[in-house]
Amino acid sequence: MTKELSHKYYKELIDLQDVEAVESQFQRLLDVPIESVSDLENWLKDEKNLMIKIEEAITGHQVDFYRNTEDAEIKSTYLHDQQVILPLLMKYEAKLNEKFCSSPYFNQLDEKRYGLMRRVRESKVKLFREENIPLMVREQELCTKYSEIMGGLTVEWDGEEKPFPFIQSQLDNLDRSVREKAYTKMGSAFRQIKPDMDAIMDELIQLRHQIALNAGFENYRDYIFVAKNREYSVQDCYDFHENVEKHIIPAWNRLAEVFKSKLGVDRYRPWDNTAKLMKNPPYSDVSTLMDGVSEMLGKTDPYFADRFDYMRENGLLDLGDRKGKSPGGFCTSLPVSGDTFVFANFSPSFFSLIALIHEMGHAVNGYLEFSEHGPIEDYQQRMEVAELYSHGMELLLLDKLDRFYPEKEDFQSAQREELRRAFTMLFGPLSGDLFQHWMYTNPNHTAKERDEKYFEISKRYGLNPVDTSDLEEEIGMSWSGTLHYFEVPFYNIEYSMSMLGALQLLENYRNDPQQAIESFKKGASADYNQSIADIYKETGVSFDFSEPAVKRMGEFLEKVIQDIH
Repeated sequence: MTKELSHKYYKELIDLQDVEAVESQFQRLLDVPIESVSDLENWLKDEKNLMIKIEEAITGHQVDFYRNTEDAEIKSTYLHDQQVILPLLMKYEAKLNEKFCSSPYFNQLDEKRYGLMRRVRESKVKLFREENIPLMVREQELCTKYSEIMGGLTVEWDGEEKPFPFIQSQLDNLDRSVREKAYTKMGSAFRQIKPDMDAIMDELIQLRHQIALNAGFENYRDYIFVAKNREYSVQDCYDFHENVEKHIIPAWNRLAEVFKSKLGVDRYRPWDNTAKLMKNPPYSDVSTLMDGVSEMLGKTDPYFADRFDYMRENGLLDLGDRKGKSPGGFCTSLPVSGDTFVFANFSPSFFSLIALIHEMGHAVNGYLEFSEHGPIEDYQQRMEVAELYSHGMELLLLDKLDRFYPEKEDFQSAQREELRRAFTMLFGPLSGDLFQHWMYTNPNHTAKERDEKYFEISKRYGLNPVDTSDLEEEIGMSWSGTLHYFEVPFYNIEYSMSMLGALQLLENYRNDPQQAIESFKKGASADYNQSIADIYKETGVSFDFSEPAVKRMGEFLEKVIQDIH
């Protein structure tokens, strides 16, 4: 293993291989007598201390696996967690939740501090079914298989074997023929793995459907809304889909005409829909990327750069592409250490620059939360909130993209491209959300029907202005490259909701930069026991995805793009 991968960035304060010892610690918690409110609060502290030790070890093992899916020892440790520790954890979490919720002092806990915890844990008690444990373990095994397949996916490019992210990065190329070649190569790669992807997804859908049936729901969609403790309804989501289709897609079509004109093409094809119009990739190597992002963060707020530099120095960033590395990117918390880790599989591209800035929004949020409130517990982490600060960080750094694009024309193109990405975040995740609504309310669909539905929804949203003739099959199967559909179902719409908040933050920044940054930091360190709406309010924005809000922010975004000269 290389020095880069062997750096120990997390703390193992519990030996998860010693299953008997882990189980005995759970049992001790169950045996503790609780005879007062203070006893219950102390019990919660002891429970939290155990849980965060387990969480940090499991998280570290998972990241290790994503960093190197081909290492047999790392994989063995990761699979032990998934196959042995995860079912043990689910079993004892259910017992601990039952003990907590049935305590006579349950309702005497302070509402402001414990209200969200009470609601979430009551919900978990209602949802828990012991027969679902093996189904959930199998679900994780299938997700692991997906990561292995995608991590090992390579494509031949000019006589060389290249990791899949390298091919994706070629969609940025100014040369249209290179973009088309990359798009075609990606389609061939998806076709190669499609039988495996279909088999995995077919089984995941049936597993999840059975989990929902066992818990008393008609389908997994309805189950997951309760499991996620969403503060909005299924109908609210459908209304949001319609509002975006009504107000954002026409603006997206107008913007497409602008890009089509700049490209000088008659037919706007899928490989044009990704064009960036900047002359060169923004960096040549990961070190250059990190140097520049540190500088951009520092110009925005010294604290932002301080956290980034600390992570860089302490092995908490793994950003480059290599064979055997899992696809995608994420930021994850290490609750014992108080650190965050950013993982990404990047090749030099505009997207990878923005993705790193995005993940640093999560990281800054994590550090501010930890410094104010200690480890954030699972029930407090709502993605509608987390994504506000990642999207928000992207937009706060919009005026500093000249660090990577010093020429005026390239700088303006980069700004327009980031704002174009903001547009895609208003409808792309929504189309993915609608796709999952369909999949899980029609669990007996065929692979062919799934591809057809994906194409149909894509054409309604992001591909609305694109000439997709003769590419229906390629587009239809491209869902298999989206990790969220496999590993974190129904984690999509939060991106769009939070982008509406981030655009409000940009609006505030354009009026008063310093105040907007202070509001960002205030919200990012807010008490996560509050409602989503209250946390947004502390950030100086509204949690609002009604038709008027969608219409107003769409008009604002279009105007900002037009204002860039």
